[in-house]
Amino acid sequence: MFLTRLISGIVLVILALFVNILGGPVLLLSMLGISLIGMFELYRAVGIQKKGIGLLSGVAYLGAILWYVFVWFHLTDLYMLIISGTLIALLFIYVFSYPRYHAEEVFGTFFGLLYVAVSLSFIYQTRALPEGKWHVWLIIICAWGCDTTAYAVGRLLGKHKMAPVLSPKKSVEGAIGGIIGAALIGLIYGLSIRGFLEEKASIGLIYALIGAVGAMISMIGDLAASAIKRNHEIKDYGHLIPGHGGILDRFDSVIITAPIIYFLSYLLG
Repeated sequence: MFLTRLISGIVLVILALFVNILGGPVLLLSMLGISLIGMFELYRAVGIQKKGIGLLSGVAYLGAILWYVFVWFHLTDLYMLIISGTLIALLFIYVFSYPRYHAEEVFGTFFGLLYVAVSLSFIYQTRALPEGKWHVWLIIICAWGCDTTAYAVGRLLGKHKMAPVLSPKKSVEGAIGGIIGAALIGLIYGLSIRGFLEEKASIGLIYALIGAVGAMISMIGDLAASAIKRNHEIKDYGHLIPGHGGILDRFDSVIITAPIIYFLSYLLG
């Protein structure tokens, strides 16, 4: 199991490296594909999509595709058109097919669009920022770097449970180790690439700060995804990635971290 998980992790990092280097339409389409799969996993997990594509999930998938089209053409002033338009369409279906769907299904469908597709699109949007080809790696550093260092520190020093009911194996010591680890990786990364950036003097400290903040956010994303699984009594969202589970099992912390890294990179960069 560990070997399978390790090999899958290495393959994922290589693919992430390849896709992020290419950027452009390759990255955009990759994020769209991952978003659609992630939405499908979520809808299946919570019982919104049981067999085939229903009216609610179909509208959400269309909303996700249109969102990425708007992102590609930088139609930032019209972003809310997709959000409000999808919500109105879902409510239209809810009202005129009543009582076929429950309110929880409508809310869950809309949540899936925001939680998965919109959030993951910020990986591409971060890459599209000035010098974004460097900033985008902070998302991986905060999510996967924090996860790895938190696991290592937790195994060595973990004594106090952070969320004993939700995730008994996670410890306060591991969480602190993950935050410090992500900050250190961010610092090292910033110092190693500062020769390629316009802002060279403080980039190490800026990346360390982003790494620490992003790590804290990523742990919330990880625990939130675990809470959804526990609410619906499932172990994994899927089996697409050997040793890891589904897309949401591997990208649970990335999903919520990507928007934060985008805004921090924009503000601090």
